[in-house]
Amino acid sequence: MMLTTNEDSQLALECERRIINAWPALSTLVLGDWVLRFANGYSGRANSATPLAYGAELDDAMLDMLEELYRADGLPPTIRLTPLVAEATRAAVLARGYRVKDASFGMIAPLAGLPVSEEAELQIEARPELEWIAGVAARQSGVKTHAGNLAAIVEKVRLPAAFASWLVEGEPVAFGMAVAERGMAEIGLICVDPAHRGKGLGRRIVAGLMGWAGAMDCHSAYLQVEQSNAIAISLYRSLGYRQLYAYETRILD
Repeated sequence: MMLTTNEDSQLALECERRIINAWPALSTLVLGDWVLRFANGYSGRANSATPLAYGAELDDAMLDMLEELYRADGLPPTIRLTPLVAEATRAAVLARGYRVKDASFGMIAPLAGLPVSEEAELQIEARPELEWIAGVAARQSGVKTHAGNLAAIVEKVRLPAAFASWLVEGEPVAFGMAVAERGMAEIGLICVDPAHRGKGLGRRIVAGLMGWAGAMDCHSAYLQVEQSNAIAISLYRSLGYRQLYAYETRILD
């Protein structure tokens, strides 16, 4: 996806660089302008190669090395094709038969003037408690139900963070997290118990985290959402987010 302005191009780059710290992998390797991340297969971002500069290239030898490293770790080679990737590298990845695993949008919203939530039902902790980890894992699917692998990632966060829960009659039923770095905060892991969906709890969690980010002197909040998730996209737009860029995560079977 081509970005429309120089400002948006810079914002996309800043988001992509911060994502590495906001959602840390268990192991990372730097390969030219790329970072290769490994986290036991939990989540796409933490187990894929991500470009960190415009025009990032992978030649044949680098692609061979990348594929060997992921296979040695028991993972399929996975590459995030963001707007930072050089066109020749994008073409080379497709020529090797990498298929689309998922397609996502990067979205961003301003935070100026947002109030800090004072709702008693919103509980925010600076570190991920065991109850928060178990609650999130229980409301995921597939490999993301593995609480130990989730804990291994979120416990590595070293930046100011907020781990949010929404309580109903004292029980946590909705969750989310945010990580602040140099004026920008990523919002992620938004999930609501199926029995409590349709009540606006996802909105309250996101709004609460945005208020927290504003109190941390962040000027913007950003997030990533699957392009097929129309309900979430509509929610985020209603909270002031706009689409900044699009990308594909491609996997080699």
